[in-house]
Amino acid sequence: MRPVLFAAALCASPLLAQTAPRTTDAADDPIEIVDPFIGTGGEGHTFPGAVAPFGMVQLSPDTDTSCTIRDCYGHAAGYRYDDPTIQGFSHTHFSGAGHSDLGDVLVMPVSGDAVAMDPGTPDKRGYRSRFSHKNEIARPGYYAVTLDDPGVRAEMTAGTRIGVHRYTFPAGKAAHLVLDLRSSLYNYPGKTLWSGLRLMPDGTLTGFRETRGWAPGRKLFFAMRFSAPLTDHAFVNRETDIAYKGFQGPGRGRDDNPQLLGRALEARLDFGTLARPLEVRVALSGVDEAGAIANLDHEGGDFDAVRARTRDAWGKALGAVRFEAPAPMRTSLYTALYHSLLAPSVWSDSDGRYRGPDDQVHLAKDFTFRSTFSLWDTFRAEHPLLTLIQPESTTNDVVRSLIASQQTSPYGILPVWQFAGRETWTMIGYHAVPVIADAYLKGIRGYDANAALDAMIASATYAPYGGLGDYMARGYVPIDKEPEAASKTVEYAYDDWTIARMARAMGRGDVADRFEKRAANWRNSFDTRTGFVRARLSNGTFRTPFDPTAINYGSDYTEGNAWQYSWFMPQDQAGLIRLLGGDAKTVSKLDAMFDYDNSKLDYSHAEDIAGLIGQYIHGNEPSHHVAYLYDFAGAPWRTQGRLKQIVDSQYKPTPDGLSGNDDLGQMSAWLVFTGLGFYPVAPGSNQYVIGRPFASRAVMTLPGGKRFTVTAEALSDANRYVGRVTLNGKPLERSYITDAEIRRGGELRFTMQAQPNRQWAANENARPYSMTGAVSTK
Repeated sequence: MRPVLFAAALCASPLLAQTAPRTTDAADDPIEIVDPFIGTGGEGHTFPGAVAPFGMVQLSPDTDTSCTIRDCYGHAAGYRYDDPTIQGFSHTHFSGAGHSDLGDVLVMPVSGDAVAMDPGTPDKRGYRSRFSHKNEIARPGYYAVTLDDPGVRAEMTAGTRIGVHRYTFPAGKAAHLVLDLRSSLYNYPGKTLWSGLRLMPDGTLTGFRETRGWAPGRKLFFAMRFSAPLTDHAFVNRETDIAYKGFQGPGRGRDDNPQLLGRALEARLDFGTLARPLEVRVALSGVDEAGAIANLDHEGGDFDAVRARTRDAWGKALGAVRFEAPAPMRTSLYTALYHSLLAPSVWSDSDGRYRGPDDQVHLAKDFTFRSTFSLWDTFRAEHPLLTLIQPESTTNDVVRSLIASQQTSPYGILPVWQFAGRETWTMIGYHAVPVIADAYLKGIRGYDANAALDAMIASATYAPYGGLGDYMARGYVPIDKEPEAASKTVEYAYDDWTIARMARAMGRGDVADRFEKRAANWRNSFDTRTGFVRARLSNGTFRTPFDPTAINYGSDYTEGNAWQYSWFMPQDQAGLIRLLGGDAKTVSKLDAMFDYDNSKLDYSHAEDIAGLIGQYIHGNEPSHHVAYLYDFAGAPWRTQGRLKQIVDSQYKPTPDGLSGNDDLGQMSAWLVFTGLGFYPVAPGSNQYVIGRPFASRAVMTLPGGKRFTVTAEALSDANRYVGRVTLNGKPLERSYITDAEIRRGGELRFTMQAQPNRQWAANENARPYSMTGAVSTK
């Protein structure tokens, strides 16, 4: 069989080859405004590489995978902005996760006669290379860098299920690639259970890897083609403890075999001296090698063609919201929107097949199966944002994927924290439930609603999960039987409320009554004596000693303390205000949280605790709705001031510009909503609580062609407060806007001023939804 080489329309000049046609003024083009380097330093854990919207492939540089799982927190996304070397380019990455895995199928170009097969270290280099940020470019769907040691210009682009590399080698030097299947993020000895490489007669290179990392037993397959023929190759198994090596296969020697299996595989791929850049097309599949080949064939074209298609896809996706703001804020807002459109990622192949939670292959009929669900984080703002700007194209797929996952789960429940179709059991709650309920209540119905509700009930009644048996029996999770019991009690109660809301809308009154009662269980963990949510023992008493500032893993709370979790009853803020003694005391307690003096506290042992403003922790999700809670106590002007404080201190258009993990888009979605001037405090209520805008003008283009415009008159650094608000030209005297009002199109207009308007939306009937009604004691 003749080798299959894809046609590469290559420019004579490598510099020209790096430039795609521009059809929009760069000053107004969101693709040119987005900065994928934001969050690649500090605590953000984002990656700068090439990815399509929600793409299966995230083709990005890894600066160091030599660290082990115990010391790799800063390299969770593979790339760390302050690292001096690049180890290679792998095809799978999380954006902003607080834990990690992936880094699959690492490729690194090498030039010259000697080819190192070990990555080495930053101080003693093998195939890794030094690089400089001045020779590095990142845009949505495109990444490029000059590798100093081999003198290679490396460019990356990606489609939905493919990644395409383009390497320009130095003239007159031999071109090689190292393919390292040992490399992995959060690596450790023995992580790779089995892997394989196979060179097909037509020149296509295929392979697979099974690992036992964050998602045990995860399988990934790939197919790879080149724009130039191989002149030689070597497959190497670097295992040192093989008891039985088998017999010699065909070929001149063991390294020349067309196929190799083992746990520590590498390949050296030789191309001789090239007159043109080398292009490498790589496709992934979670099903099998045939699926990877089909995915490779499904997305045709050379580097420039794939880049142009992905650029168009990003132009459409980012065009959902048009921001007008000063350059630094506009960069932060558009980059936040970009980071909000990376997950949940596509997991089904081009033919609809995917590997599910049961490790079996299933077929997604008439939808695209999605995975990478960081639901404890993303139910808050990331998914509500997708319901608003991509209700049909993404949210229906998300809901159908969640239902399909429940139906094929060995436990019969919805995903908790899933990627590659596999459950990781990370974090708490059954937060797929509010994602589904929020979509249903907003009129997104491209799925079987009865099957969805059944899946939600199954998850909420699975007794072995996270103390649910005791929760159902007692109305709370006891801390002497289950860790993080206080957090679990209040989060389960919120999830239960969303089940009740959806069931009521579907006419399932019996289900609604049952879960409305459970939705009030947050009260069982609230201590009226101290004014905090606390953990109870099985005998009903609160656990002592009690310190509301203490943060310890496996304690009463999940990645937080009593200060953060005492506000997590988004479904019933009016009920909380009553227990706290009324509006004034609630405002005072909120102020005490933000103004708390942390000088005598040390949270260095808790890696997820970042972005502190007093006891408000913006770098982690439990605090994200808290600044908006002043609205519920009749003090929206305090919300406006706090939002200014948060945005100014927690977001910058720099590599260290995120105060905490982006968490698959949640940190970014918070900024998108806050930039627009409102936020979904309680997904499932169909309301957005009004804060204040950070863009002078924002235009949302909604499905169906309608537009919703947010205008901020007289917005400036000094004018941080809202003087008045109108909706479609009429005064708006309430501190919320409904989903239906946005979807109908129109204009929300803010008039900003330097002094607070303490009267606006202060009345009880102007406040957002609470399940027990907005009645408070002054």
